Amino acid sequence: MEHLTAEVRGIQISYTMTNPYANESIVFLHGFTGSWRSWEPVVKLLPKDINCISIDLMGHGYTEVSSNPERYRMSEQLLDLEEFFSAIQLSRFSLIGYSMGGRIALAYALGHPQQVKNLVLESASPGLKTTEEQQLRRQADNQLADRIEDEGLESFIDFWENISLFESQKSLSNEKKHAIRSERLEQSTIGLANSLRGMGTGQQPSYWTKLDELEMPVYLVTGEYDTKFTEIADEMVKKLKDGSHLQVSSVGHAIHVENPVQFATIIMKQLIDGN
Repeated sequence: MEHLTAEVRGIQISYTMTNPYANESIVFLHGFTGSWRSWEPVVKLLPKDINCISIDLMGHGYTEVSSNPERYRMSEQLLDLEEFFSAIQLSRFSLIGYSMGGRIALAYALGHPQQVKNLVLESASPGLKTTEEQQLRRQADNQLADRIEDEGLESFIDFWENISLFESQKSLSNEKKHAIRSERLEQSTIGLANSLRGMGTGQQPSYWTKLDELEMPVYLVTGEYDTKFTEIADEMVKKLKDGSHLQVSSVGHAIHVENPVQFATIIMKQLIDGN
């Protein structure tokens, strides 16, 4: 797995690539507080003749950080991805997004359906349905961003890793928990804060009414213990033309972290063996 950078719209984008000469490509988009490292255990399990590309999204990992929250908005993320794929000459691929990355992946697939062969959304939402919900979430995200800046990164990570969404991760091995925490602590204060302000769930447009526009196969993957996103996926799959909801047992929100073998098996079965 080679670590690379590409200049995209004045920003150095960090990413990894496994096999630029492969005929099949899979792009991975991580969640909030994650990076390309989140996907490494899964990528290592996939066939070597697949080109796996993992991108550090704005505000995360080694991608250059902007001090302007507006630069983190969904519209800006989509422009970054469009130019990035052009820069690395990638025209058609399967797209996998987790949580925040899933929201971005969904938006990209809606805007660029000709490029996305398959779409995998792990524990992801099409957004909030009402303006009232969006406004309340924006307020909460802005308060959390202020907290990151006021109290510092380590204090925020102490809080973040103990929210109910990640309860099931407490049963992971100490080695894995240490790796997750280390990845989170490598983030930048301004990057995470601005990611919440510009790309938090409250800022995202609602895509509920657009789900039926997707023509490609869409795979919704949720964990047994993540009841909130399982219910969201149950509702989403009814609106998709070619949608499947795959639930993984004995895991929570971050399936690819908690059980990378099972997640890699899903990818191979749905995206590789099925094609």
